[in-house]
Amino acid sequence: MGRQSIDTVLVLPPRPKGVAPGRWLYDALRSAILDGRLRAGARLPATRALAAEYGVARGTVVGVFEQLASEGYLEARVGSGTRVRAVLPDRLLQATRTPVTSRREAPARRISGFAKRAQLMRPLNLGPARAFRANQPALDLFPARLWAQVAGRRLRRSSSELLAGSDPLGFLPLREQVAAYLTTSRGASCTPERVAIVPGGQAAIDVIARLLIEPGDVVAVENPGYIGAVRLFEAYGARLVPADVDDEGIVVDALKRTRARLVYVTPAHQFPLCVSMPLARRLALLEWARSRNALIFEDDYDSEYRYEGRPLPAMQGLDDAGCVIFSGSFSKTLFPGLRLAYVVVPDDLVDPLAAVLSLMNRHAQMLDQAVLADFMEAGHFGRHLRRMREVYAQRLGVLLAAAKDQLDGMLTVSDVEAGLQTVGWLAPGFTGGDVVAAAARHDVQLLAISRFALTSYPREGLQIGFAAVDEKEIRRGVDVLELVLRRLRRRRR
Repeated sequence: MGRQSIDTVLVLPPRPKGVAPGRWLYDALRSAILDGRLRAGARLPATRALAAEYGVARGTVVGVFEQLASEGYLEARVGSGTRVRAVLPDRLLQATRTPVTSRREAPARRISGFAKRAQLMRPLNLGPARAFRANQPALDLFPARLWAQVAGRRLRRSSSELLAGSDPLGFLPLREQVAAYLTTSRGASCTPERVAIVPGGQAAIDVIARLLIEPGDVVAVENPGYIGAVRLFEAYGARLVPADVDDEGIVVDALKRTRARLVYVTPAHQFPLCVSMPLARRLALLEWARSRNALIFEDDYDSEYRYEGRPLPAMQGLDDAGCVIFSGSFSKTLFPGLRLAYVVVPDDLVDPLAAVLSLMNRHAQMLDQAVLADFMEAGHFGRHLRRMREVYAQRLGVLLAAAKDQLDGMLTVSDVEAGLQTVGWLAPGFTGGDVVAAAARHDVQLLAISRFALTSYPREGLQIGFAAVDEKEIRRGVDVLELVLRRLRRRRR
């Protein structure tokens, strides 16, 4: 158990009238230990400081410390001060404890409408990565040592300006790097002035929802689609319109029957069906937005990794009417713990966005922004993308070959053009939930497509990640899937 150091004055209850200082101090410290306010290993203040703070003689404090030590509450070590013992005597653990809080029932709390509508999003990627964890890059291949070197150089030359903070839109050198990257690699129409740095992809959706949505506004979302966006829009009181997704992405004709003022899409690599929206569909969606004075939120969450054909330009780069908001994240390209993403907005939304960000969190974490800007400027980001693109393409190839050889007739795994995961369609008679549960018993991580649907979904499928683990683990995962599917098929007969 790690030790807890207390560097501030210990807060004790007032001494009741008529109670001797030694008795009061003994009872207060003993109660704090038994109640857990002073945890095992916690260091107590020096006797001189405690005596001065509470106006008692130092000899009284020393005597109380010695008494508590003799009873097994405290221990004193040279150079380490006086601490609470890690293990208390058994008789003390059974003593009646004075509750820290009142026994009275807490009053009913009034919470906001947002809080009432909000639903907890539990993290999906906990523990070691296993086949087929989706939505996560290969963290073991991230150049952590190189990142540490860049961070060290940045820390050594940090200026007071950097330490003080930044514009609400983010660290300007990073915004410049992002704008240059998006213009060159994604065909976006982008200047640093229109880029905002935010703490993660979910924060990007959040700030746009704050910026645009009033309770009752109609927002169209892909169905199936990203649940994180759905829950945020619901929490802000939006009326959601599920729009079907086919082999070319969101069905634009479905939008024509709505009064949506915002549509959320993932055109480069639709989440979770992994299809890419062709140019004709993108142009049709842009025309719909222009004709309705609506806005498109283009979430470009993992399109950097493309394995087939020439990458299509971002839809934002095709927009000449200022109706596309473009967003991307470094969680999939670098590592999720970085919690940095970007939003590119039309000119007329720059100032309102800056105002909203200034009230939310002032600005994203400055040091991480500066390190990332240096990492990109030195060319490390581009080299990392190229290296990982080759690694992921190889892993995808292993998955497709093994699945075709071992799972044919039970599961058809789609050959995707981009991204960190693909989709596997189950043969009739299988249900995604059953397969996910059975595979989990063999330490294989899958997600059912049905969990991302807002309405009943007609096909049973699985989201299958291939980027987070190596070829050996992918083959193990396919072996497990073969075993699970054959067992489930036998039970149906």
